[in-house]
Amino acid sequence: MATGTTPSRVNVFDHSGKEFLLNLDRAERAEFYKLLDEAPWEGPTASGHWQVRDLCGHLIDVTEGYLERFALARAGKEAPATLGLPVMASKLDEGARRFRSLSKDQAIARLKTASDRMFEIFDALDDKQWAGEIVVHTYMGPLPACMYAGFQLIDYSIHSWDIKVGLGREEPLSDDAAITLIPFMFIVIKYTVDAERSTGLKTKFGIEISGPGGGSWCVDVDGTSVDYTEGSTEGCDTVFDFEPNDFVLDTYQRKRGGTPRGDLATAERIRELLFKIMI
Repeated sequence: MATGTTPSRVNVFDHSGKEFLLNLDRAERAEFYKLLDEAPWEGPTASGHWQVRDLCGHLIDVTEGYLERFALARAGKEAPATLGLPVMASKLDEGARRFRSLSKDQAIARLKTASDRMFEIFDALDDKQWAGEIVVHTYMGPLPACMYAGFQLIDYSIHSWDIKVGLGREEPLSDDAAITLIPFMFIVIKYTVDAERSTGLKTKFGIEISGPGGGSWCVDVDGTSVDYTEGSTEGCDTVFDFEPNDFVLDTYQRKRGGTPRGDLATAERIRELLFKIMI
């Protein structure tokens, strides 16, 4: 499922990257639809206890939720109170499994209907709306519209990987998806540090991602306070070397990726810092 070679990261937060991101979203969505047809409906996945039908249910849940939030924002109505990221995984679990009563055909048709409506909204976003229209996310609060297109890439690409693993095919994410998701993974790292696990921790660690679209980052952790800067990893207590695919799958706790060097004891603690926001 190639969408072309990515020589470097495209800035999908800027309107100039809109077409690239939406084309990539569509390619990853097509792969997900194909896998829904191929895989046993109640078959296992790499997404915890979720079956294939639950991954479809999850995409219905989040896509219909995005549509509701865009509708509220455009009607000038106040959104419900933000729930926060710590409860996200459990709430998404409830949301995904509530569609188990649907048949396979019913569930896929419902997902496609919602997704088509979502992409109509994405396609119509102009240069001001792409990063300037603010929509309140259920768990994260006010976010620019372009973030929702990024979230669709996370869901379709990672959950396609989950289904493939359940089928005995542990294949990497597409190069375009993995590279494009790098900035989103740093957002995950910044906001999902577990308060209990990070108690008393004060460290700087580096992340070096190889290949086109990669780079180097220094991450400063002080308890649950996290900041990161792109640039030299000099002075970091430990440094992790990743390929883009492994960085994304490691951050989403799908596999143990990366090779640490430096303070290996601190490296092990860093690996356990994040709480899950997706099953």
